[in-house]
Amino acid sequence: MTLPSPARPASPTGRGAWHRKASRPILWWMAALIVLVVVHRWIPQSRWLLVHMVTLGLVTTSIMIWGQHFAESLLKVRLDEADRRVQVRRIYALTLGVAVTCTGMVAEQPIVTSAGALIVAGAMTWYALSLLGQLRRALPARFTATVRFYVGAALLLPVGALLGSFLAFGLGEPWQGRVLLAHQITNVLGFVGITAAGTLVTLWPTILRTRMQEGQDRAGSRALIVMLGALAVMIGGALGGVGLAVAAGTVLYLVGLGIIGRHLVACARASAPTTFAALSVAAGVLWLIGSVIALAVIAGRTGPPGGHELLAGDVQQLTVPFVAGFLLQLLLGAMSHLMPTVMGGGPRAVRAALAEMDRFGAGRVAIVNAGLIVFLLSQDSWTRVLVSLVVFGAFAAVLPLMIRMVIVSVRERKRTAAEAAEPPSDDAPAGASAARAQARPAAPGTDRRHFAEAVVGLGGVLGAVALGSAIGGGSGRGDDAGSSGGSGDVAPTGHTTKVAVVAAGMRFTPAVIDVPAGDTLEITVRNEDPEQVHDLVLATGETTGRLAPGASGTITTGVVTGDIDGWCSIAGHRAMGMVLTVRAVGAAGSAASDGGGHEGHDMASMGSGAAGERRTVDLTVPPGDGFVTRDAALPPLPAPGRQEIELVVTEDVQELAPGVPQTVMTFGGRPMGPVLRASIGDTMAVHLVNNGSMGHSVDFHAGTVSPDANMRTIPPGEALDYVFQLHRSGIWLYHCSTMPMSMHIAAGMFGAVIVTPATAAVVDKEWVLVQSEAYLGPDGGEVDAGKIAEEKPDLTMFNGHANQYVHAPLQAKVGERVRIWVLAAGPSRGISFHVVGAQFDTVFKEGAFLLRPEQETGGGAQALDLASAQGGFVEMVFEEPGHYTFVNHSFVEMERGARGIIEVTA
Repeated sequence: MTLPSPARPASPTGRGAWHRKASRPILWWMAALIVLVVVHRWIPQSRWLLVHMVTLGLVTTSIMIWGQHFAESLLKVRLDEADRRVQVRRIYALTLGVAVTCTGMVAEQPIVTSAGALIVAGAMTWYALSLLGQLRRALPARFTATVRFYVGAALLLPVGALLGSFLAFGLGEPWQGRVLLAHQITNVLGFVGITAAGTLVTLWPTILRTRMQEGQDRAGSRALIVMLGALAVMIGGALGGVGLAVAAGTVLYLVGLGIIGRHLVACARASAPTTFAALSVAAGVLWLIGSVIALAVIAGRTGPPGGHELLAGDVQQLTVPFVAGFLLQLLLGAMSHLMPTVMGGGPRAVRAALAEMDRFGAGRVAIVNAGLIVFLLSQDSWTRVLVSLVVFGAFAAVLPLMIRMVIVSVRERKRTAAEAAEPPSDDAPAGASAARAQARPAAPGTDRRHFAEAVVGLGGVLGAVALGSAIGGGSGRGDDAGSSGGSGDVAPTGHTTKVAVVAAGMRFTPAVIDVPAGDTLEITVRNEDPEQVHDLVLATGETTGRLAPGASGTITTGVVTGDIDGWCSIAGHRAMGMVLTVRAVGAAGSAASDGGGHEGHDMASMGSGAAGERRTVDLTVPPGDGFVTRDAALPPLPAPGRQEIELVVTEDVQELAPGVPQTVMTFGGRPMGPVLRASIGDTMAVHLVNNGSMGHSVDFHAGTVSPDANMRTIPPGEALDYVFQLHRSGIWLYHCSTMPMSMHIAAGMFGAVIVTPATAAVVDKEWVLVQSEAYLGPDGGEVDAGKIAEEKPDLTMFNGHANQYVHAPLQAKVGERVRIWVLAAGPSRGISFHVVGAQFDTVFKEGAFLLRPEQETGGGAQALDLASAQGGFVEMVFEEPGHYTFVNHSFVEMERGARGIIEVTA
């Protein structure tokens, strides 16, 4: 007899196979997030990426997968294999859209970012229409309201994506702030918040293994209407700049949450949360409620006119609570319950898989929530870094646990199948096999285990705090925390001295504070400067953090045992005299006790200290791998008329010479702003956007306008329109005019406007070289204000980088007429511009020709001398091929980097 050959196993179908395919992007985003956390310091827009890889990558993909899962379960619809393939394609389209959006942000290409946002919006609209179709086909069911939550939420994300694409282009105030706030409300409270609320109606009792409360399903329908209405009020208030409307909307949103929340609390009372899934979801919901309340308070404090800018800035403080506290905890908690359940394999396999996802569950929840609280309250950078690493470790633990869960689930399914196939032993009592399969190990003191895990988790966070305080030095609050070299045996008085300090006009008032030795000191600083951002940092480590105009911050020291120095840490402010002294009255060695005054507190003595030593930089090596040589070619001349220009202020760490990274301030993303070109009679309409961390401004030497309105300093997040007409030719400097001006220019905030004279000759090549100096601080640090004051530059550069044109020479040919525009941007040094091996037959300086080829004298020139802020151009024709070096003929400046090469070929 011939046995039939075994049939080949069919390819996996159904929801299990669909979940495996659909969930792959989630694993990709998790892995990408771990990589980004490690390398974020070197990635542009890393903070934006971290937030959006969680919200768009992890959370949105998960919502699309699990929303479909719940829709099928609740509506009891059956989908065929073709439908499932379409769903997978939709999820991959979403992933592509998120990846394109992230690429556009990193590359600073708003069109690419908008294209990605359009793909995301299209994928979510497709998802919403699919759910609507399933709703129409389904028979009436008890929980159709949950699916309506999903449809409403999915239709909100395209709105948020559209608002986000607008932000990518930089709208200028007030719209940048208004749209940013509306974008955050739409996506976080709308798309994610409404999805979460609808899911919890059915998922929460399932996680707790308890029955739903009477009327819980009907409460969901009512809550959806209230929450959608609240969102409409909040979004309208944000776009209209009406903070009180936003506050009213948040209150209405909380009412909607409360309609569902009372049933969720009743479920928790019936069966207390004990698993990681339940604890993490509960914590996430609490963070959502707390964050919404905080938003209501912030919005309620905002005045009607002009308040929206401050509101948008303050709302950014809620990013960590919303993303890490609410979104990640809710997502990982839900996944920890759903994934083992969906994998199935029978009760035994599901229990084993759930147990794996629950490992050290209470400890992980304790770490995340205690760590987030410390992160938000701490002002010590080392503490925040270490605590954030511990919290990240608790979040990342889900990946190895997922792998273990899959292994255990598969193993238990195989074991169950093997036991089911094993014939019962003759000696075994009846029912032994069934009893063995259903046996469940007795749960040892679960409450005690959870308590122990929570204690260990809290201990980990406290250990990170202690280590951070030790490394950071002085962020702790011991008895000597306020000491600055004073006597350590001062007895605490138990009294707190409270002082109000005003920051304005580059001064703290009062600048000297007398405190009885042994007191604790509480300083409340209010920034009354209408334009500048300030802060107060004490030598003992305490800081107010950066204060926008009108904002306040409070510092509380430990017991004051000696004098303490304080200062504003914003670049250049300390050098301009923004310092403060706390004197411990009665302490040995205190200036107050010795009868010392503060006559020495003039600007020179109140600076940031002596200048550092000049740094020796190896300029023979090429620039770093990531450096892109600045194109020295003159940009094309635009059509005559009105020239619309946007200058975006940024602050970043960039290379100024090989192996020399520095914190720079820029117009447009690079030290030295863009070269602008126009014609006499043109109108220059400049839109300045301050995306920096302090006040900035711009002064165009090419314009003849009142400085009062046009050159004023604008705070971070604001914008300024500066319109002027070009009346005269030349190369004109523009620069930041915010004090200390020398520091802002030295940090990269300068550029050139070129207006070619009508009688200039036609040339074959035309280049621009703008010279500036660099006064280096530590690697990655800020400009050294002491070196600027003592005129000790470390580098002298053309176009923002030392010797860049030595390693990437300019190109010309024999017989070509070459024009080189030269500008001395300073902040302090001029230039004697010379090209080795060439002579100038044309010299134009400060609006006039000094030399032209047709002059009867037949003369030539060897150098163009320019003082700081002066400019002009020279022309020459190369007669032979070779390498011609252009330099600042003040050779010490040449040796600091003011050098380049022109490669001339036949």
